Amino acid sequence: MAKKKNSDAQPQPLTGQALLEKVRDLEHMSKEEKARECGYYTLTRGGVERVNMMKFLNALIDAEGIELDGKQQGNGRGGRSASYRISVQSNGNLLIGSAYTKQMDLEPGDEFEISLGRKHIHLKQVGSDA
Repeated sequence: MAKKKNSDAQPQPLTGQALLEKVRDLEHMSKEEKARECGYYTLTRGGVERVNMMKFLNALIDAEGIELDGKQQGNGRGGRSASYRISVQSNGNLLIGSAYTKQMDLEPGDEFEISLGRKHIHLKQVGSDA
């Protein structure tokens, strides 16, 4: 880590297309040098420069338009997410939760044919081609 004067003004980090173009121009440098040149560093009280690689890499991901978090489904109220696993209840029933029925756009009264395999159960919606 290089020492810098505290009087040096720290530039605003690049984002978006400007970040992508700068990174392409600096292809001969290491990733730490690229991050520093793009403004992703801070100066400590002692004047030591610290490169913030996580902010740099996250900004690159955002600039490329890559969605890592996925889209939120449902009405945005939170709650549990579908785990694609269910357990047999104490009364012997299998309950399929609303997360699955919402994903399939099922309505109350929709009917299914049940076919049993050796270690699986298939549900086929009556009146559908799938």
